[in-house]
Amino acid sequence: MRLEDFFSLQDNTILVGRQQASNFAKQIAGDYNPIHDEDAKRFCVPGDLLFALGLNQYGLSQHMCFNFGGMVSDNVPLLFPQTDENDISICADNGKEYLNINRSGECSTDQALIADLTQQYVKFSGQTFPHILVPLMKDKNVMINTERPLVIYERMMINIDDFDFQAPTLELSSSSLEVEGKRGNVSVKFVVKANDKTVGHGEKNIVLSGLREYDQDKIDQLVKDYASRKESI
Repeated sequence: MRLEDFFSLQDNTILVGRQQASNFAKQIAGDYNPIHDEDAKRFCVPGDLLFALGLNQYGLSQHMCFNFGGMVSDNVPLLFPQTDENDISICADNGKEYLNINRSGECSTDQALIADLTQQYVKFSGQTFPHILVPLMKDKNVMINTERPLVIYERMMINIDDFDFQAPTLELSSSSLEVEGKRGNVSVKFVVKANDKTVGHGEKNIVLSGLREYDQDKIDQLVKDYASRKESI
């Protein structure tokens, strides 16, 4: 993965265009959510791309938490400050915070390790729908609005025991959905492995909006449409 293909620099800020974001979602993450299409009315830069940019800028710390503050549209100038602080605010030029990074512990700047871990995480994260979300929704008898699906990336945490490993992979350890009215809070937990040994763990939190009663036919059609998009692109 050449991360530089998915952003551009302008006056010390990072910008992500629609095509760059869409290519990252489909080519790297395997994420075919319509919200990442170039022509989407409610276009949004993938949260996983912001995560990748954060690691590229600040390295991989043993303990990191990424909090997403809002949907980033195309070509929003994002300032990734040069800092040694443990609490980092990524803002647009108007001061709006889109991402907060909190880090602690030792930090690795091993570019090969960071690239491998980033690609494995993004690949894992892109499989959230339908493989993880659909069974969770069915179990709780709720579903998102299949006509205007809205799934928001809220938080991602990762903890690394030490950096003495290569070629990491990610495996799902557990997932859950808590329903609060029309809102759903999803937790996807994973472990980081290398050479059959667990070297870290993490969690991804997602917000589902506009929940309503589960309808298997509508979910089947949504999954079918998603698969068709994947095959046609």
